[in-house]
Amino acid sequence: MGPFDSVPDNGRFAYQSIKARPDYSWPNGARLAVYIGFNLEHFAFGEGLGACIGPTSQQPDVLNYAWREYGNRVGAWYCLELFNQLGFPTGAIINTALYAHCPELVAAFAQRGDELIAHGHTNSMRQSALSADDEHELLAGCRARIAQCSGEAPAGWLSPWISESLVTPDLLTETGYSYTLNWCHDDQPTVMRTRSGLPLWSIPYPQEINDIPMIIARQMEGQDFANMVIDQFDEMREQAAAHPLVMGIALHPYIMGQPHRLRHLRRALQHIARARDAGQIWLTTPGAICQHVQGVAV
Repeated sequence: MGPFDSVPDNGRFAYQSIKARPDYSWPNGARLAVYIGFNLEHFAFGEGLGACIGPTSQQPDVLNYAWREYGNRVGAWYCLELFNQLGFPTGAIINTALYAHCPELVAAFAQRGDELIAHGHTNSMRQSALSADDEHELLAGCRARIAQCSGEAPAGWLSPWISESLVTPDLLTETGYSYTLNWCHDDQPTVMRTRSGLPLWSIPYPQEINDIPMIIARQMEGQDFANMVIDQFDEMREQAAAHPLVMGIALHPYIMGQPHRLRHLRRALQHIARARDAGQIWLTTPGAICQHVQGVAV
């Protein structure tokens, strides 16, 4: 390849400046859509991947496994109580291994009417390591499992560790999904090309307003992360006067469900709730965002 030849492109969407797009609004004339992506995950004991709060040990890595399991046993329930107090819906992003491990946790989110979003079987593995046949089986199997256990097949997908193969978007449409949360390239929904010709919507999912990269990788304190959420929200409300925007907040209960961080999360969500109560935003789920943009010219 010469020094000025074009570089490989993803082939899924063309470049388009946010300044050069059709205008539209969210329901009731709102300009900013806000959602919580609440990641409910299960990890294999003694093997595989997982976020770490301390140095990793030879398996079984009890320190980091137990810290993550705190989220399912305690932290998620603290967060659920907060969501109930504020009347916040969530997009519950679930590993299907939870149906065997702690089915009552998934049921608690399904019973309150939250959207269930498929997130692989376990976060102990990367989807990108699978063959195309095995990846197809994973996508189809997770969708069938959620439909069987919770009564409705999911429309959306988030890969464990945002890991994709070159054909993941194609396989998603071919197994019945309408949207993906894997890509963080925009503040508006984007239509992605697939080999079947069926559209796959990319709904913006945050990698900065996300507790794993901010608190674990960058070692921010809970109060700093909450301030980041508030600053993002306030700035996006102003930017949304010119363009309809989507703000996602990605949370993991073993991180933000820790009491000292939960206190700051409450402050940030209360700030957003005041704007919701004043009719200034659309507080929603990724699936509802996808359904809305499917009906407008974008």
